[in-house]
Amino acid sequence: QESEELRIQALKINSKEREEKMKKDSELLRAKTELESLRKKHWKLCKNVQKYSVFKKYLEDVVRISQFEDIPELTSQYKLLVRTHKNLLQSQQGHKELTEQDKVLLEQYRAEKDTEMLQYKCQLVQLQLRFDQAQSDIPLWVRSCGNRTSKKTRKLWTIKVAIHKVFQ
Repeated sequence: QESEELRIQALKINSKEREEKMKKDSELLRAKTELESLRKKHWKLCKNVQKYSVFKKYLEDVVRISQFEDIPELTSQYKLLVRTHKNLLQSQQGHKELTEQDKVLLEQYRAEKDTEMLQYKCQLVQLQLRFDQAQSDIPLWVRSCGNRTSKKTRKLWTIKVAIHKVFQ
């Protein structure tokens, strides 16, 4: 019985050791995968550093020959210029929209004034017709009244001249 208990204990210990070994193996596999992923990421970052090192050298050269003291000052100036450019574009777009609105309003105003002018021209034509009719009636009145109404005739001629001046 003791040997049976030792054997069972040995099997339990062996089972636990196998479980721990499997856990360690899976942990090791996960760590290797993560390490490989990190190596790839590191390699990509190193390539990017090499790729962009040209720009750092370029910025250093720009700083050396310009009024800027360091690269952060240069980049902040660049960002300021980009923001200013964006603001100018927005302002320009706003002015363009206002101009379009003003054009529409101007066209509406012109249409209203054209309508008004047409009405005034119609009125003028009607008044001209009435004037012409009145002028054509004057000789009839003069004949019907004769010379005895010279005072009335003078008044009519005065009215005629006044009307003629008004229409001119």
